[in-house]
Amino acid sequence: MIMRTFLFLFVSFVFVSASFAFTVGTTSYRSHKVASTLKMSSEEALTLEPSKTAVLFIEYQNEFTTEGGALYGAVKECLEEYGTLENSKKLMDAAREAGATIVHAPISFDKGHNAISKEAYGILSAIKEGKSFTEGEWSSEFCEVMKPVDDDIVVKGKTGLCSFSSTNLDFVLRQNGIENLVLAGFLTNCCVESTMRTAYEKGYKVYTVTDCCAATSVAGQKAAFEHTFGMFSIPTTSDVIIGAVKSS
Repeated sequence: MIMRTFLFLFVSFVFVSASFAFTVGTTSYRSHKVASTLKMSSEEALTLEPSKTAVLFIEYQNEFTTEGGALYGAVKECLEEYGTLENSKKLMDAAREAGATIVHAPISFDKGHNAISKEAYGILSAIKEGKSFTEGEWSSEFCEVMKPVDDDIVVKGKTGLCSFSSTNLDFVLRQNGIENLVLAGFLTNCCVESTMRTAYEKGYKVYTVTDCCAATSVAGQKAAFEHTFGMFSIPTTSDVIIGAVKSS
């Protein structure tokens, strides 16, 4: 009787141990598989049909991009680390030449920033208190190297974080038969990410250009690229996008 009990316990232990090992192994495999799907293989050859592709440049305005802008100091580290403006200019010119649709999404507020609540908090509170992006002032103008040309499209009505909310962006994209949306601009983990998430849910194929964005710190920028962007877009670089629109 004692021997039977011992054998039963031994077999049960082996079974449970094997089940646990299988579960851990399966979980590890699944976790690795999920993580892998969130990363874009650098070996994949990307092709984008220019007539179905738009490149959206978010808030390339003096407030961010130019010395003297209230927020220039906050993003300067990223601008220098990633060559944001140089890469953005290169991407804009190449995509325009290839026939892709170039779209600009500036943000601006009437004097007094009355559109923002008196009880606002977070980044909108900082914008209101700093009187940033005031319509008609130098700070809200496009920076010199990223100014739109006649055939570009400028989104109207952006007063929030997401470039779709309160604007005509979705209308513009669908009217132009856009399926692929390439994102660049400011701030990486704010307006760019907000726009990315919405675009993803609206069914666009979304690409975020990691060397054409800027955040208030390099650490914040890297965290967004490594942990968020791959969930709602295909993170890539300006050179890859340029090659993709030129190769079509």
